[in-house]
Amino acid sequence: MMPLKLTGRLAALITALAVLAGCATPLPRTDDPHEAFNRKMYAFNQFADRVAIRPVAVGYRKITNETTRRLISNFFANIESPITIANDILQGNAKETFKATSRLIINTTVGVLGFFDPASEMSISASETDFGVTLAKWGIPEGPYLVLPLIGPTTARDATGFPVDRYLFDPLSWYANSHDFNFQAQYLPTVAHLVTIRSSAIDAEGLLEGVYDPYVFYRDAYRQRRMYKIYRGEPPMEVIQALQGVSDVEDADKLLEEQQKVENRGKPDDSGKH
Repeated sequence: MMPLKLTGRLAALITALAVLAGCATPLPRTDDPHEAFNRKMYAFNQFADRVAIRPVAVGYRKITNETTRRLISNFFANIESPITIANDILQGNAKETFKATSRLIINTTVGVLGFFDPASEMSISASETDFGVTLAKWGIPEGPYLVLPLIGPTTARDATGFPVDRYLFDPLSWYANSHDFNFQAQYLPTVAHLVTIRSSAIDAEGLLEGVYDPYVFYRDAYRQRRMYKIYRGEPPMEVIQALQGVSDVEDADKLLEEQQKVENRGKPDDSGKH
């Protein structure tokens, strides 16, 4: 079931590259009890990406243009929206459930199976969530930070939530599990999705230039990104302070402002949507 596991690996890669770009303030972490193991898995994942995953993504970019890639990414984002809807329901968030469901209906119909994104043009913005966030909302502690082979950065809590999303809420998994084609062809849609995800991360690879320790960058970026996802972009100040290792409210305000700028920078330009 490697293709399913790769989804988390590549999503985490994009997350780490997109967050904290240009942030001058260091984000020290001291709660990495399995760092020796994690660094070995990080090195393995980097090797696998370099020799197998990235070359495929580069090839995909060579045979497609930006518009085509955006339409395909829109399509897969629409297909994956039941993951968000199911978890919004489990979190008891009626407003976000309505928004996510509205996006699915509008983009599937008016947006021609999700290739176009009229919901965003109607100011119905996307807001993804997952079962790891749901567990956090239920009060489950995140546990130790982990780097898993072909999955990448995660925590004990998120690693537990990952298979729930993939096997219960993911339409691509439903399709693969309900078909049995020659040469495991039922996984081709999932593989195509992974290629589009990895392809979108190539533009952000320059962010790692000059980073003294990429492992630390990935680790801290992942945990901060998860914090903002759990609190839907508005974490309590004390949570920000605890994560960033700062005690001054003014410093935390600056960090929050920097994070919001980075988040906005990573969002697609709505003016380019069809």
